[in-house]
Amino acid sequence: MRQRKLSCTTILAVAALLGCDTEPPAQLLAVDADPERGRVLAIERGCGACHVIPGLPRAVSWAAPPLNEWARRGWFAGRFPNTPDRLAAWLYAPQAMSPGTAMPNLGLTEEEARDIAAYLMTLGAGRVEPVPAGMPLGPDDGGPRPEPRLLDRNG
Repeated sequence: MRQRKLSCTTILAVAALLGCDTEPPAQLLAVDADPERGRVLAIERGCGACHVIPGLPRAVSWAAPPLNEWARRGWFAGRFPNTPDRLAAWLYAPQAMSPGTAMPNLGLTEEEARDIAAYLMTLGAGRVEPVPAGMPLGPDDGGPRPEPRLLDRNG
């Protein structure tokens, strides 16, 4: 497998598209992946049929957890550390990692799974440093807030 890092230009372009003003931290960069292609694939494969995904058209379903600020999450699926390689493996074969999970096998290729993982790792990456696996969020990162955290279904 050919290994390549994303160029700074690509990362900054994706960050600008997502409203971020900084490059994602190095540990969140998926090697040999294209986050913009991952964004397109997330739309094409219907990820929004189950998940809320900020910035994706019609991605407003609450059938599964929302994917906002994905890069800040320490864990996913209740037990896997949130790293680009583990996320790509999950997207490629969720039933193999957690038999019986509600997450369906989307029939992704390994490359497509890496691209979607790279895209998800851009969500929230420029806002603040990511929260390491197992670390609690700060005092202002949880609990009720006066403004909604997500857009409503009509937004």
